[in-house]
Amino acid sequence: MVELIKKFKNTFFESVINLLPIILVVTGFYLFVFHTVPNDLFSIAFGFFILVIGATFFLMGLEIGIFPLGNNLSSEFLARKSLFWFALFGFSLGFGASIAEPAIISIASQAGTVTNGKLDPLVLRILIAFSVGIITAFGIIRTILGWSIANIIIFGYIVVLVIAFFTPAQIIGLAVDSGSIATNVATVPLIVAIGIGITSAIAGRSVLKDGFGFVALAVIAPILTIMIYGIFAFGIEVGLEVVMPTVNSVEDNAHYKEGLTLFGIVQDLFYTFLNLVPIILTILFFQYVIIKKPLPNINGVIFGLIFLVIGLYSFIVGIKLGLFPIGEAIASSLLSQNNQLYIYLFAFLIGFATTMAEPALLATIKQADMMSERRMNVTMFRILVAIGIGVGILIGTYRLVNGYDIWLLITGLYMFVILLAVFAPKEIVAFAFDLGGVSITVVTLPIVTAFGLFLANNIEGRDSLTDGFGLIAFASVFPMIMVMGYSIILSRLQISGD
Repeated sequence: MVELIKKFKNTFFESVINLLPIILVVTGFYLFVFHTVPNDLFSIAFGFFILVIGATFFLMGLEIGIFPLGNNLSSEFLARKSLFWFALFGFSLGFGASIAEPAIISIASQAGTVTNGKLDPLVLRILIAFSVGIITAFGIIRTILGWSIANIIIFGYIVVLVIAFFTPAQIIGLAVDSGSIATNVATVPLIVAIGIGITSAIAGRSVLKDGFGFVALAVIAPILTIMIYGIFAFGIEVGLEVVMPTVNSVEDNAHYKEGLTLFGIVQDLFYTFLNLVPIILTILFFQYVIIKKPLPNINGVIFGLIFLVIGLYSFIVGIKLGLFPIGEAIASSLLSQNNQLYIYLFAFLIGFATTMAEPALLATIKQADMMSERRMNVTMFRILVAIGIGVGILIGTYRLVNGYDIWLLITGLYMFVILLAVFAPKEIVAFAFDLGGVSITVVTLPIVTAFGLFLANNIEGRDSLTDGFGLIAFASVFPMIMVMGYSIILSRLQISGD
């Protein structure tokens, strides 16, 4: 217990430091650009404090529960030498977590609205969940059999580019955004742990080269699913735009419309637990029915899951009280000043700051550093990813403000990413693609979504859904560019030094 309290204290102070960049960016804009203080300052400050609590519990839950559980499950399935059951577990985990994921439910609902019902929300949810399940099962098979993940990812993005050419223009931003949104914040660390567990248990495998790539595959699958479904729903529309209704408001669960109430707290806590139920049931079924062994370190797993629920719930409260209102308020103030330079500056800085606070990103890089044969500079990789997110949101905002064609920009960026993947050291490619997926979750997603939707809804000639989608797509590409670019430069310098 003493060790647990000490670890909690250290994690708490680490979470405070991680959130400092967001506080500095927000404070700087209010003091030096707007020359005022935000409305509901106390509520927003309380929201940020709750975010610190959430990050602390979330990281603790991963460390004492989820990561050990993932490693153990991998060892047990490998010991049984049953590829079928291991793959079925992966499918069940991916499908169960995705079908209940609130972000997927939200984006499916928005897709139904923007397409005037041509994309059915329930069908879309099932297709996304099925694709994530299939790709998770495939990732397990690929890891065990030792297929090159770098080549598979490159091929996957080439297919995305080909399909995008035939996809209605308005569907592209929605599809590419959904790739990052579909990677569940609770599921991602578990599948990362499974990948690391498999490669750690198989002799001759590299954790960094072979253990990563699950998240990258899980990002690609929903993109292809929505694009293909869009083509079937609308037909092939090469070079044409599909006329869709203008939507001036977005239904979301990101605000406390009537304040923070006891009923709201209980309701959100219950929904948070429900979000984890498919994951828990999948683990328990395969552990006790298929593996036929009790959970090892049962106390650690239980505490880990409790901490995870508390952490995720705290994120919900912190986001509703702090991040979402701040995103909308600053977007409103920036538009009223009619200064595009400030809009772009905020886009970059808030992308950088929120990424530095992302707990899933920090946990993933730490796992790579701890488990791989190569020491990782955790701080350097976090900074590289944060710069990439900032640049991506900046370019996405520039496209939104000026109304440029998202297809041309995304296509060019993906082609560049594929080119980098060809020349980057093979042991870093899968890791770089995974970082693009884990970087946009509970902290970055809500404030960027609020910022983008508000801009799209309040700039003349823009539509909140058709133009509001796309910021996340740009944000997820640039971390890959930064990490692979850095690795290429580093490897060239090492070669010249030798």
